[in-house]
Amino acid sequence: MAVSDIGFVALVLALLAAAYVLVAAPLGHRLGAPELVVSARNAVMAVAGLMLVALAVLAYSFVNHDFGVNFVASNSKLAQPWYFTAAAIYGGQAGSLLVWATGLSVFSALAVWLNRRRLPDVMPYTMATMMFVQVFFLVILVFLTNPFERLPFDLADGRGLNALLRDPGFLIHPPFLLMGFMAWTIPFAFAMGALMSGRLDSRWLAAARPWVLAAWAILGVGLLLGAWWAYHVLGWGGYWGWDPVENVALLPWLTGTAFLHSIMVEERRGMLRKWNMLLILITFSLAIFGTFVVRGGLLSSVHNFATSALGPAFLSFLGVVVAVSLFWYIKRQHLLTSTQRFDSILSKESGFLLNNVLLVGVAFATFWGTIFPLLTEAFDGSRITVGPPFYQQVNGPILLALLVLMGIGPLLAWRKASWDSIRRNFRLPLAGAFVWAIVMVTVLDVSNLWTLAAVDACAFVFGVVMLEYYRGVRARRRATREAYPQALVGLVSRNRQRYGGYIVHLSILLIALGVIGVNLHQKDFDVTLAVGESASIGNYTLTYRGIDQRRGDDSSVTEATLVVFRGGKQIDVVHPGRVVYDGQESQPTSRIAIRSNLREDLYVVLAAWDDEVATFLMFVNPLVIWLWIGGGLFVFGTLVAVWPQRQPARAVAPVRPAPDGAVSEA
Repeated sequence: MAVSDIGFVALVLALLAAAYVLVAAPLGHRLGAPELVVSARNAVMAVAGLMLVALAVLAYSFVNHDFGVNFVASNSKLAQPWYFTAAAIYGGQAGSLLVWATGLSVFSALAVWLNRRRLPDVMPYTMATMMFVQVFFLVILVFLTNPFERLPFDLADGRGLNALLRDPGFLIHPPFLLMGFMAWTIPFAFAMGALMSGRLDSRWLAAARPWVLAAWAILGVGLLLGAWWAYHVLGWGGYWGWDPVENVALLPWLTGTAFLHSIMVEERRGMLRKWNMLLILITFSLAIFGTFVVRGGLLSSVHNFATSALGPAFLSFLGVVVAVSLFWYIKRQHLLTSTQRFDSILSKESGFLLNNVLLVGVAFATFWGTIFPLLTEAFDGSRITVGPPFYQQVNGPILLALLVLMGIGPLLAWRKASWDSIRRNFRLPLAGAFVWAIVMVTVLDVSNLWTLAAVDACAFVFGVVMLEYYRGVRARRRATREAYPQALVGLVSRNRQRYGGYIVHLSILLIALGVIGVNLHQKDFDVTLAVGESASIGNYTLTYRGIDQRRGDDSSVTEATLVVFRGGKQIDVVHPGRVVYDGQESQPTSRIAIRSNLREDLYVVLAAWDDEVATFLMFVNPLVIWLWIGGGLFVFGTLVAVWPQRQPARAVAPVRPAPDGAVSEA
């Protein structure tokens, strides 16, 4: 028996164990047989162990170049660097679905173990829901796209990864994206467990919250890494093209963001309970839809690297998920009645609700634009493409409104904000935004109205966050007599969720600056130069010095040399190029030359060349580096928000918002 056969046996055993949980967990609860529920819980752990064995066997097959395995032969070759060979596990359809299913098994085991003594009525149905999803993916892996399928004979070498995947971005972006899709299964399972058991109090939400944060953060990081990868690989000067695969990855993050905000209202006021349940059901359905699009071959995309015949299976599963979810949602509606009502439109609750409406509005517009080509093709046979202008014109104003709301929400009080508190709380941030607007117009000579509005909104939100931190630190110093740095650390460590959330808000501002700079102020230029000729773009002049061609281990590399001048002074030498891998001559990839500083990027692509001239695409992308800095701050803020609270050694009064929206010691 070949080593790869062990992996297949592990998948079959995992399928049997998951199917057992699907039956035994709810049956044990209904029959009052706790030993059956315990055995189902143990089976969840067994599924995780078996899936890890299967993944380890596939990794072993790649590292040891077992080209008798079809999937290994299709995605690796001897000349491929070891790190790309290891990462090729998720470089194709079967491997990526195995990673998805393995991640789900591990997350399921962790969730079940951490809640083994909690929610006795909910957990059996939660386990069954997790394993229902697990069974689907295992059926796909065992019967439709087996990663351990062997060829009739061993090959001497494989085909290797798709050329576009031979990039450092491939090492980090796909795992985060796959895990981001997968992780929404856990909060969905808790929601379904609560619905099926009828136990719809706040305890299921408390159990699900850490997994909501994890799924939201992992998918958010995946989106940022995807934007960074697209920016330095695809060669079109941008980071987000509103491509179908990009869109479906964004959808569950948008609705998940809405859910993450609105559950605060349910936890604090017992409101929006029906809406929250519907949001998590929609978010998981969109995560499955995203996996369906990426691996089911539904929509053509520059990010699709494999053909697939799994579309009908994914579509059927998605239909079952939606039907079953809606059935239980409708059946339990009477148990989801809110315990309180809105007291005023000027309240934090109203701010969260408006935030939800805007986020869902962006999600709906993006979803509609993504599936519209399919609808037109189904009805009249012609596929109409929906391009970036549609998304920018529809989503741009909504995203601007969301940016402004990020500043308004924190300053509103729960239940009802008085006009006096509104004037007092908004005075300084609005004054700062007004001063910054004057600076932009008079000093920076900014005349674009969208730029003025968006950057001024960023200034307003920045002022609000700084004001919140200042009030919190001041209140803590008044109570503890600590120095400012110590008070700041103590403030954040004692209310990580709130102040970590503010750091995330700051990261969104930096990301917004990058978006504004590239979308509204990008300069682009294509030029053909002979050796010694120069071209200018923005403040830069580039002089072409010639072409160099050389052989790599399994590739041919063509590289141009351009000397960069600014203000008549040489500041850099850049080398845009193209790489053609052996056996993939029809898929040349760009090596883009990017020169970054805090103000802008100079972005140069080698488009074509011959013995006499070369053609270049040149871009100047203002502020784009702040998008990546904001991404790093997003990760930091999320870690602060989700890090477990440290228990204080001595009792110190927590910092809480006062009724008028200010911060006080309670």
